[in-house]
Amino acid sequence: MAKVSNRNAIQLAIFVAFGFLFGYDIGVISGCLIMPDFIRRFGELGPDGEYFLSSSRQSIITSLLSAGGALAQAFTSDRFGRRGSILIWSGIFTAGVAVQTGTEYSIVQMTIGRFIAGLGVGALSAIVPLYNGETAPKALRGTLLVLYQLQIIVGIFLSYIIDLATHKIPSSASWRVPVGLQLVWGTIMLSGILFLPESPRHLLGTGRREEACTVVAQLNGVPLDDPLVQDLVSELEYGIAQENEGGKATWAECFSSRNMLWKRTMNGMMLQFVQQLNGQNFYYYYGDTFFKSAGTNLDPYVIQVILGAVSVIGTVPALRLIETWGRRRSLMVGALLEAGCSLVAGVVGHLTLAPTGTAKELLTKRNKSGGDVLIAFAVLHVFSFSVFWGPTPWVYLGESFPLRVRPKAIALGSATNWFWNFLLSFFAPRIAAKIGPLILLIFFGMLLFGYVYVYFFIPETKGLTLEEVDEMYTSGVKPWNSSTWKPHLGEKARQRVAEMHKAEGYEDKRVSPTESTA
Repeated sequence: MAKVSNRNAIQLAIFVAFGFLFGYDIGVISGCLIMPDFIRRFGELGPDGEYFLSSSRQSIITSLLSAGGALAQAFTSDRFGRRGSILIWSGIFTAGVAVQTGTEYSIVQMTIGRFIAGLGVGALSAIVPLYNGETAPKALRGTLLVLYQLQIIVGIFLSYIIDLATHKIPSSASWRVPVGLQLVWGTIMLSGILFLPESPRHLLGTGRREEACTVVAQLNGVPLDDPLVQDLVSELEYGIAQENEGGKATWAECFSSRNMLWKRTMNGMMLQFVQQLNGQNFYYYYGDTFFKSAGTNLDPYVIQVILGAVSVIGTVPALRLIETWGRRRSLMVGALLEAGCSLVAGVVGHLTLAPTGTAKELLTKRNKSGGDVLIAFAVLHVFSFSVFWGPTPWVYLGESFPLRVRPKAIALGSATNWFWNFLLSFFAPRIAAKIGPLILLIFFGMLLFGYVYVYFFIPETKGLTLEEVDEMYTSGVKPWNSSTWKPHLGEKARQRVAEMHKAEGYEDKRVSPTESTA
């Protein structure tokens, strides 16, 4: 039997999560909102003869990114496969970027372009964890799904650097270059998808066993005729048959009592809901504008670059913590750390910052010190989010559902993420305009709620195959006891394969299933 290698699976996960487009498009618009040429083209003429972007226009331009495709991808993922679905939505995203880049003075065209791109981003944000969850080895699944989040954060960081580099250009190139660079990400996704294999679980679920064997062999770096291939495919078939009894799933089944699907779907949606109301996206979207009013001596673009760098640095330890600490512990620790940061930043900001619009020369030493404290805790908040609540809900979403409802359930979780992202980006500037830094206390309350919810409702899924997660939910184990729960389904599948081997007259010499991609 050939030696198993996870290299191909890891390379595949790196590419399919590549995108940068998810994070880059979130971050790039933040800097554009305060670029003079962008304001002149898409803003309104004020009484003083100067152009400005009202909070309502900022909301419209920013929030429309979040509308759309997460639910729609469930239809394409089942009909065209994971691979074909990535191709379709990458094309839609690229078309939306082209519309934005070609805009001259029309805010309608800009928002339509962001809406179209948002359809692609929303759909791909659901497909990527779905695809990675189905192709990654269980011992590395959490790490590879965190890698997806890391690449999103790298995209945000890169967008801040590009905004910093171009914002002083005295023409439309100041914003067209950062926005237009997304055409590169879309083109890479469109060309690279031609070399991606289909998910072996999807192939087996649609009766294409020979193709599934080929993909399993590729992902494990072994010949097609290696006994490991048939063993792994047989185990997958057994698990899929167990979870797929009853025919094809409907949307309603995601909320049914079958195998506790209602609880799993609600957990996925609730984690995405709390993630969006952590407060970090407030800094990502409106950090430039918010910090400018804090009276800091730092250029707001520089502050955004600092936040982006902190996000990248914070996501790196998550690659290990997700598999050592597990999902539950990461979420609970992160909720408490971020809640503390929100509380301090909100209270200090409210008590010390000058009213929005105060001239810089009128700011007192106390105002400036308050701004520095707020920025310091914003940095700590973003760092904590990047370690814990940034990647973990996506990991959990990608590994919590049986094959029969996986595209639909992940679509519901992703749609929840984008729906609350939309509400936050639409209403946050209006709320902040009325209550200032006290908006951070709203996030403080949500983080405390998140801690309680995780403790009572989120079980530990570390180290389980996707089929064993299904078994854990049906076993009735309490979430606070789930870290010590042991699965039996995988052992049954291995016993069944061993019996087949014995009947065929050869010895079972398979590698440990934790070392293989299945």
